[in-house]
Amino acid sequence: MIPDHLDDSGRAAPPPAEGQRLPWTALPGHLRERVEQLLGSRVLAATTQPGGFSPGIAARLALADGKRAFVKAVSSDVNRDSPNLHRSEARIAAALPLTAPAPRLLGVIDTGGWVILAFDDVDGQLPVQPWRSAELDRVLAATADLASTLTPAPIHVTSAATRYHTLGHGWQLLARDAASGVDDLAGADPWVQERLSDLAAMEQGWAHAVDGATLAHGDIRADNILLTPGQVIFVDWPWACRAASWFDLVAMLPNLAMNGGPPPEDVLAAHPASAGADPVAVTTVVAALAGTWTYLGRQPDPPGLPTVRAFQRAHAAVAVRWLRLRLGEDT
Repeated sequence: MIPDHLDDSGRAAPPPAEGQRLPWTALPGHLRERVEQLLGSRVLAATTQPGGFSPGIAARLALADGKRAFVKAVSSDVNRDSPNLHRSEARIAAALPLTAPAPRLLGVIDTGGWVILAFDDVDGQLPVQPWRSAELDRVLAATADLASTLTPAPIHVTSAATRYHTLGHGWQLLARDAASGVDDLAGADPWVQERLSDLAAMEQGWAHAVDGATLAHGDIRADNILLTPGQVIFVDWPWACRAASWFDLVAMLPNLAMNGGPPPEDVLAAHPASAGADPVAVTTVVAALAGTWTYLGRQPDPPGLPTVRAFQRAHAAVAVRWLRLRLGEDT
């Protein structure tokens, strides 16, 4: 029998991209009525969707008029930062062009500490994990198309360098905590401990390295993708930003490898989105991603998000190995 923490190849299975969802009934009754008014029909059934880390509600709704909708909602009582992420997603989703492979926003309710977003329901499935080659090929092709379609950025968004609070600063924050004694680096990769000051210096070039004219999704992972018979749909856009055309690809590759996909460098070399990318800039972004995930993975669990740190640590391990390869220090 294969242990629960191993996949069917005997390797350690990665932490799932799942948090702790609230059921549809956790939304106060008067707000459920507001949602029904917004959608123009009574809710007959609600099916919770487990993927993703929002500590709120994410449910596919079956309506009395035969239609379907997808609703996500979160309260500041659960996590103080999550409502602002929903507000960000609402702004982005409302502005996305119709050509973007994303669900259409139907409406927003923002009241009493709750932020509720209603979308067209996408009749699709998450990619199977570990990755299957046919589905992976579809997603990689769609990622190339996404970068092409959204260059130049069709809407105004902030740059990647200012969109993220920690990305591009992770190694510096870890070095600060190590110097002050807040973090003794126990359990950290020995290579990271030896190179921490160099890594902190390297990631300081992140803003210049990631600069570009593409509207990037900013958080492409298997749990943010839906496959329909004819399309690949990218969902959950709160982190959308302006970046280099290859940023989404580079940022998704550790997640891909973590879930049974090919090594990041192999995919990067063959992918159209990386054509013409400055190798030094790519390495700098890989360093920034590795630093962010390493730093965040060592922090306490955020309120309502007890699974996210293990997920970040798993990403950090893949990204650090990739960084060492790109630096020629993978022995």
